[in-house]
Amino acid sequence: MNSLSRRPRHRGVFPVVPTTFREDGTLDIASQKRCVDFMIDAGSNGLCILANFSEQFLLADDERELLTRTILEHVAGRVPVIVTTTHFGTEVCAARSRRAQEQGAAMVMAMPPYHGATIRVGEEKIHEFFARVSDAISIPIMIQDAPVAGTPLSPAFLARMAREIENVAYFKIETAGAASKLRELIRLGGDAIEGPWDGEEAITLLPDLDAGATGSMTGGGYPDGIRTIVDPYLAGRRDEAIEAYARWLPLINHENRQGGILTAKALMQEGGIIACDAPRHPFAAMHPEVRKGLLETARRLDPLVLRWAR
Repeated sequence: MNSLSRRPRHRGVFPVVPTTFREDGTLDIASQKRCVDFMIDAGSNGLCILANFSEQFLLADDERELLTRTILEHVAGRVPVIVTTTHFGTEVCAARSRRAQEQGAAMVMAMPPYHGATIRVGEEKIHEFFARVSDAISIPIMIQDAPVAGTPLSPAFLARMAREIENVAYFKIETAGAASKLRELIRLGGDAIEGPWDGEEAITLLPDLDAGATGSMTGGGYPDGIRTIVDPYLAGRRDEAIEAYARWLPLINHENRQGGILTAKALMQEGGIIACDAPRHPFAAMHPEVRKGLLETARRLDPLVLRWAR
């Protein structure tokens, strides 16, 4: 039986830190550190590294280790950091999670085991997977319920893992109908659900907050804007949160539906925070017209990302 206290240790806005590359595809550590400093200054309650929006699928294992160590050392406890440790192999994920904890991670996040478009495992093996990862660490685990994994995770199954696996306590719900799934997860899991969280760039943030979400994992370009939605909502000022959501929704929508993974880096490069917004080959660069529309939308909102380095 899960014995964790269910008073949330982590709540609020925990955006994903993008991975910064040079034009030749090598890691740009200086830009990476400025990126982290900006995201903290912009009001992030915490950070998440090595997620899909960090282009983690383009990183070598030694680069993951370098980035984990470098970012955690640079953050130096200013905010809690979630380290994504997703891997198909149970022992690999467990080992990644153990090293992340040893280096100072506040939490790890993982998707259920999957590979490509067709290789999946059933609920029994998924339960065993997260149980073994939990046995390797003593910090919370966030299960990322994302379409990219292609693995159905019912609210009943997620709630059962929260009740039965010691460190499974947080859930990032990014599937269609996220609000309904969050509401059912909370109903079924009760106190075992320490952190029901929203994801997918906050495109469904308001209904997810209405459903009981206590955290949001967004892109990294404008945590100052997302805070203007989440903070008043969690303080009981829903009308203020609705107004802020309506104001920021065009930019949220542009990131979710147009710019995608490269949005935060495009904004940070435009603002002078990072030197280069290029992805790593073979991931395609952002189309110039998409970037133009992104910057036009952002300038109307005057986010800190466009003036932090000035």
